[in-house]
Amino acid sequence: MTELRSDTLASLGPNVVKPTYDRSRLKPGIVHFGVGNFHRVHQAVVIEACLHHPGHEDWAICGVGLLDGPASRAKAEAYRRQDNLYTVTELTSPTPSETQVIGAMIEYLHAPADPEAVLARLAAPLTRIVSLTITEGGYNMDEATGEFRLDAPDVAGDLAGGPPRTVFGYIVAGLARRRAAGLPPFTVMSCDNLQRNGETSRKAVISFARAVDAGLADWIDREGAFPNSMVDRIAPQVPEEDRRRIVAATGVDDLVAATCETYTKWVVEDRFCAGRPKLELGNVVFSDEVGAYVAVKGRLSNAAHMLMCYPSLLMGARFVDEGMRDARIPHLLRNFWDLDSRRLVTPPAGYDVGTFTGKVIERFANPAIKDTLLRVAGDGASKINVFHGKTIGQLIDGKADLTREAFLIASFARYLGGVDDKGVAYEIFEPQIGEEDWRMVRAGGPLAVLEIAAFRGLGLKRSPAFVEIYQALSKLLAERGTAATLDAILV
Repeated sequence: MTELRSDTLASLGPNVVKPTYDRSRLKPGIVHFGVGNFHRVHQAVVIEACLHHPGHEDWAICGVGLLDGPASRAKAEAYRRQDNLYTVTELTSPTPSETQVIGAMIEYLHAPADPEAVLARLAAPLTRIVSLTITEGGYNMDEATGEFRLDAPDVAGDLAGGPPRTVFGYIVAGLARRRAAGLPPFTVMSCDNLQRNGETSRKAVISFARAVDAGLADWIDREGAFPNSMVDRIAPQVPEEDRRRIVAATGVDDLVAATCETYTKWVVEDRFCAGRPKLELGNVVFSDEVGAYVAVKGRLSNAAHMLMCYPSLLMGARFVDEGMRDARIPHLLRNFWDLDSRRLVTPPAGYDVGTFTGKVIERFANPAIKDTLLRVAGDGASKINVFHGKTIGQLIDGKADLTREAFLIASFARYLGGVDDKGVAYEIFEPQIGEEDWRMVRAGGPLAVLEIAAFRGLGLKRSPAFVEIYQALSKLLAERGTAATLDAILV
């Protein structure tokens, strides 16, 4: 077994694809916040492709971790031991199809341990892009008003002074240093699953900056760039058992191995204020129709992920492919597309939505991925807003059938109980549900979920038609269970 380091790359076997460029010549032109599995198998893989072409030596990645705790410190140590190298394995069956060593990240900074190092890297003339994968809920937007929440505890702490704790505190402090030094701003490039993610990141950064210095905010607004993008690839968590299996198959002892499906897509607006690598070399699509791509992906694919995860969990499944093996689940998704959402989404010119949704069924059912339903379900209060909010609003306004959307919210409410229909408990991760909302949900009836802060902007309780079908489905779920409820609503 070969430990993964720069000095062992040459000794790796022929079944592992290795960097062929000179890593010693690379410099970090990109700072990335949120080095989770998705970034490592998506954006970093594209940059890896670019680095194999001349003229890209200044476009390597500096990764930044914001979270503290044992797991975050262990990750930072693993990257240090491995010279910031890691492997990505595409999975098409229980046997890995291809493993690639990614050398694109040449520096990893653990912000809580050394905030000044992060600020210095942001202020460095070499830094020209700051990219983000901080999750849908990480942008700190008030769901009811659409405004950036300056009163959130960590944001308020950053505004009070001292070392930053939030990504926005770091970005704005870094931009302030650049402005003072006479340097141009960097591009802020969101790679999160949000509609208009560039516009959202612009609002967050400029709102924070305006609370610090109106002149700084105006400069960022005038000189900066925040391109919208669409990103798509399934990147599951890698349990230790799977990591060991990959290690055994490849002979590479990677402490932070990542896995993914073969499918990948990245569409972005070509709006960069300080230059960019030739991302086309990694099959990135530049388009003025990013919003249409995001609508198709978010309202049809991500929305389907959310719709299938809660009933699958409640019926006892724990993996996405396991849930898809129950014929009711793909049937539910097809009903959702055919009866509710497809007609509400305008695709990019020449885009075949039917082929896309067919591929979604195939991707979710891939038995090699082993994506956990709890990962998909987590932070559902934010994700449901992002991926179903517009559809729900259009269906209510059009006096259309609300069955599938009411079933989603009723299933989510039941999921919050933490026990499936078989009596088996599971862990819940809902960072956007505060203590007051939890007390209301636990003390009230099923309608309490409609009033949590994250859902107030959807106006669910103001729709008598929605409340009626929601109450009926909640009662059916409680009395007969998820499988029987699905049998009753499938068309």
